[in-house]
Amino acid sequence: MRRPLRVVARVHGYPPDHNAGAEWMLHTMLRALADRGHRVSVHLFRYGAGLPGRYDLDGVAVHPIQSSYFPEAGRDADVLISHLEGVPAIAGYGRTWRVPTVAVVHNTHAPSVEGAAACDLAVYNARWTRAEAEDYYGRHRLTPPAEVVVRPPVLAADYATTPGDRVTLVNLYEDKGGALFWELADRMPDVQFLGVRGAYGEQVMPGRIPDNAEVLPQIPGSQMRDLVYARSRVVLMPSSYESWGRVGVEAMTSGIPVIAHPTPGLVESLGAAGVFADRDDPAAWETELRRLLDPKAWAATSKRALARSAELDPTADLDAWCEAVEELAEQGVKA
Repeated sequence: MRRPLRVVARVHGYPPDHNAGAEWMLHTMLRALADRGHRVSVHLFRYGAGLPGRYDLDGVAVHPIQSSYFPEAGRDADVLISHLEGVPAIAGYGRTWRVPTVAVVHNTHAPSVEGAAACDLAVYNARWTRAEAEDYYGRHRLTPPAEVVVRPPVLAADYATTPGDRVTLVNLYEDKGGALFWELADRMPDVQFLGVRGAYGEQVMPGRIPDNAEVLPQIPGSQMRDLVYARSRVVLMPSSYESWGRVGVEAMTSGIPVIAHPTPGLVESLGAAGVFADRDDPAAWETELRRLLDPKAWAATSKRALARSAELDPTADLDAWCEAVEELAEQGVKA
């Protein structure tokens, strides 16, 4: 066995206070390290001020900003980890303290990709994300970091349930399709809709919620199975940008069909199980919804969703992730 490592992450927000896909991806990855016997802690630098002091989540020790003293933990770490806006700072801390650094790259935006180049290891959430990053490094003459692809790991046991009867959108932000959700609810008064408020973005809300729709508050990932997927017949993902699409993968663990706008990430994550329609064509979304509400069509699409979920079993990706972190700790920082 490798020696137990001190793994320290510094991020802006964390579950259960902040429930975006990036945070649940990171948590599942840190949870895997904790399960291997490593000592894993998270220190927040923004959200969580309303949380109590230090708490544990699946073996990961989380320190809200008011109870965190990151420098003490970071200097003694074997590996430092961050993502999104926290990457530039973690790269700087790593250079100063001579501690290896990891950037989890959730998108293809220039700040994310360029920030990862300053770290010792980049963890890309999809093959297309890695390809875009490699192209960026070549065009800007940056030295690529060591890399591994870890598709956002969804543990089926955490999400699988018996589907319900609602048409569901998670995050009513316009970029996620909030306006389309309400248009479909108006077009289809005979169908029940379920909206879930997101962890970020201004939520699109009508002046009056129609009788065939219900809106839930932001839901922690640990409660999505019982409060959302157990009530969902079809999940909508009309996102303008989606580097992967964790919600769709979570839904497929229950055989719930997913209709999505064909972003590169959603095409890669949903594969042949996905039903695709242009987010700017509400009539096409209504047509696909009507088709999927037929029992025969739903059953066939549900079968494909379950098969895709099995293909996306995260065991190998999580093993590769843990081994990459362990090897990085042994090798140390860049020369």
